[in-house]
Amino acid sequence: MQDTANLVSLQGLSGYDPAQLKEKLVKLLEPLGGMSHFVQPGQNVLLKPNLLAGKPPEKAVTTHPALVRAVAELVQQAGGQVLLGDSPGIGSATNVARKCGIMQVVDDLDINFCSFEKSTKIHPHGQTFQELEIATELLDADVVINLPKLKTHQMMGLTCAVKNMFGAIVGLRKPRLHLQAGSDKALFALMLLELCEQLSPALSIVDAIVGMEGDGPGSGTPIEIGALLAGTNPLAVDTVATELVGLKTEQVWTQKLAITTGRAGAKFADVTLAGSHLDSMRLANFKAAKNTDINGRMPAFMQRLLKQALTARPQPDHDLCTRCAICVKHCPPLAMKISHHQLQIDYKACIRCFCCQELCPQGALETKQGWLLKLRK
Repeated sequence: MQDTANLVSLQGLSGYDPAQLKEKLVKLLEPLGGMSHFVQPGQNVLLKPNLLAGKPPEKAVTTHPALVRAVAELVQQAGGQVLLGDSPGIGSATNVARKCGIMQVVDDLDINFCSFEKSTKIHPHGQTFQELEIATELLDADVVINLPKLKTHQMMGLTCAVKNMFGAIVGLRKPRLHLQAGSDKALFALMLLELCEQLSPALSIVDAIVGMEGDGPGSGTPIEIGALLAGTNPLAVDTVATELVGLKTEQVWTQKLAITTGRAGAKFADVTLAGSHLDSMRLANFKAAKNTDINGRMPAFMQRLLKQALTARPQPDHDLCTRCAICVKHCPPLAMKISHHQLQIDYKACIRCFCCQELCPQGALETKQGWLLKLRK
């Protein structure tokens, strides 16, 4: 078997038919050595899907339950003991898993479900944050298999294998990290890279059969991409995912920072492909998330003076807003409130993390671009 360090396997697949999905998944993993290469009999194997919010599978907000089922079955066939867990943005993990169809898989296959409530402090090797609190179940697992959904992301540009590991941070500790990073997207992207490297999932398998474009990761539009991706290096997997949907490196902050810092697998030329031909699967008109800043091309003092004009900001759609206050509760800088029966945002305090848009169950927060940002476009 060839060196799999930066090998990414790709298989085309339309729809989530269980039999076809299982067949394609086996083919997908063959160049990587098959599931038995990663799972030994008796090992505890934690599956980490994307459980952002309790939306049905057709909304493409979460990892599709059919893929979770197929992966879990392969792990069990290899003799592994399957656990499944995540820390959703809103709601309990159990309720989110039930609403998105994954709890049915848990029940059918007798999987141990982890709510990621207990955390353990770790001291990462990187330079961004000296201490992070990680779900204990994830740290205790013998093997971690990362199961992201391919979606746009209003802050980072794309959420895939690297960003999906942010779910290892438990509950409201996520907004705290957003607050610590502030409006510095480069710092937040570097933290995501360092976190993913620290946790080092053994395998990443991407649900890109139906992904999300536009205002992702929670309020975008489902789009048929027709692909499964897998690899041992999450960054290399994201590199291929970026190429697949036709995004540029500068549109994806984790990719941009990975190239700047010289990380292996960040450049497409460094990646070895196996399986289906990428060129025949590329999307021509994938709708990226709206650009939210000028990417630091002006001096810092000018950016501060022209913050509103140079950046995008979340803007409430009062017709859609139900004033549930989920965004208010989860806003890292506490820049939101319900006043006079309307959602109000203090844009001087807003750090443009778009957590509110990501978590809004009604899709009631739009992306309003500043006039200079529109002019540049």
